[in-house]
Amino acid sequence: MEGSQNLHIYTDGSCKGNPGPGGWAAVIFTDNQITQKLSGGEVNTTNNKMEITAVIEGLKAVKSNSKIHIFSDSSYVINSMTKNWKRNVNKDLWAQLDIQANRHHLTWHWVKGHSGDPGNELADKLAYAAAEAASKGDIKLNDHQPTESLTHIDDAGNASMVDVASKNITVREATATGSVTMSRDTLELIKQGLIKKGDVFTLAQIAGIMGAKKTSDLIPLCHPLPLEKITVELSIEDSSSSILIEGYAKTSSKTGVEMEALTAVSVAALTIYDMAKASDRQMTISDIKLVKKSGGRSGDIDFS
Repeated sequence: MEGSQNLHIYTDGSCKGNPGPGGWAAVIFTDNQITQKLSGGEVNTTNNKMEITAVIEGLKAVKSNSKIHIFSDSSYVINSMTKNWKRNVNKDLWAQLDIQANRHHLTWHWVKGHSGDPGNELADKLAYAAAEAASKGDIKLNDHQPTESLTHIDDAGNASMVDVASKNITVREATATGSVTMSRDTLELIKQGLIKKGDVFTLAQIAGIMGAKKTSDLIPLCHPLPLEKITVELSIEDSSSSILIEGYAKTSSKTGVEMEALTAVSVAALTIYDMAKASDRQMTISDIKLVKKSGGRSGDIDFS
């Protein structure tokens, strides 16, 4: 990594027992993209030691003289580095951290743990996994490359459906959004119910729900899921001459419903286009994205 880059590092520590087996993790972002994920553990440690170690190891991985924003949910670390809290214990680790901190230009940020911050959630997940590994005697340093193997490609390079047999059945939810931008004249026709094909909002909502139910038929390697709830909400944004779409899906299953929520939004958007294309063939479908998900091993994510 170049020393002139502006970097974000999310760190976290975890401990089973405190003292007990523990793990640490550091996730390095460059221009909002993950460029390195590090983790490791110790058989007998404390949560505070792991929190400090996470920052040390994250800073070690970056070339000197970098501008770095450090994000941690540890008040112990943040306040010790910014408010001169007393360092009566872990003096060896504090000395190491001071050495690493002096190599860079740092800005410290406290983040609330388990509040949906994607960087913090990922660091927490990696630290917890490292603590689990340490409880079994595995304390090696892990450098998780950002180009991890694709889950839908087998060792021979063939397309493969993921085996979810070992996963637990949990409640899983996902929300996706998107938009359709059009001319103001077309939007006015929709608002007044003058589109010749019928009620755009009602048909787009029904189409989105039907599309979500057919996701596994449309996306080859998706698992068919017993969907418990699907909603498609449409709203008008006059300032951008757009129809905003929000799709929500819920299931109790072994795999997530992100694709169902995204499909609901996509099909609703296509239906709006089909309904109104006679008036405006330059409508633009854009910004279809996942904004929230919950349940499963990867935990909760909120990009909204």
